[in-house]
Amino acid sequence: MRHGNQSVLLQAGRRWLAMLASRRALADEAGNALIEVALVLSILGVPLLTGTIYFGVMLLDSIIVTNAAHAAAEYGMTSSTLAQNNSEIIAAAQAEATGLGVTLNVTPNNYYACSAAIGGTQYSTQAAANTACTGGTNNHALEFLQVTTSATVTPPYRFPGLSKTVTLTGTSVQEVEE
Repeated sequence: MRHGNQSVLLQAGRRWLAMLASRRALADEAGNALIEVALVLSILGVPLLTGTIYFGVMLLDSIIVTNAAHAAAEYGMTSSTLAQNNSEIIAAAQAEATGLGVTLNVTPNNYYACSAAIGGTQYSTQAAANTACTGGTNNHALEFLQVTTSATVTPPYRFPGLSKTVTLTGTSVQEVEE
């Protein structure tokens, strides 16, 4: 019996020594993995993060410019009187783009089109549209308000090959309710 216990203890001791030796070998390489991760993050991670921030800010600015055009068109579409009031349309667009922090250029444009060919010829007056839109109730003049907004923004970072400023535009077209 004694002999069997000694061999079990001897085997356990050998396993313990082997495990300690493998731990020491791994402990010597533990710093290498940390250095490799740091190098990969600095080479790939920083440019990816910077590019993501750049395009994220530009996308947000583009959404703001487009939303300003849409808000102005929605304001003007409620009646023919409001559709003709350019100063209020411009004010509605600028009120929507307060987070942009730059000057927003707003261009409202009223036009008329025939209901049978909305994407066709645009007329500057209702009289011209009424003359052209013949065919009774199936083809009559409709009034539209198109608002175009634009803003020149400076990106958060400067990359070689990309311009220092970017002009963003937004357009919204709404039929004016009578």
